[in-house]
Amino acid sequence: MAVKAYVLIQTEVGKSAHVSVQAARLDGVISAADVTGPYDVIVQVEADSIDDLGKMVVSRLQLTDGVTRTLTCPIVKL
Repeated sequence: MAVKAYVLIQTEVGKSAHVSVQAARLDGVISAADVTGPYDVIVQVEADSIDDLGKMVVSRLQLTDGVTRTLTCPIVKL
């Protein structure tokens, strides 16, 4: 069963548009949007497992130029 999550991203000043474009190109990314508030970009992602989700965030999203911090929020069905 696939795991979906929202990843909230803080970026360096002036880098949010660049980060959202680069994030949208990554495998597993469903959508990426620039937002205002304490986070600069919100990305919706999908992975095969929670472990794969973590690997995607750590090895791909966090290494995107301009990303300073991420917060991963897995989607649950209540």
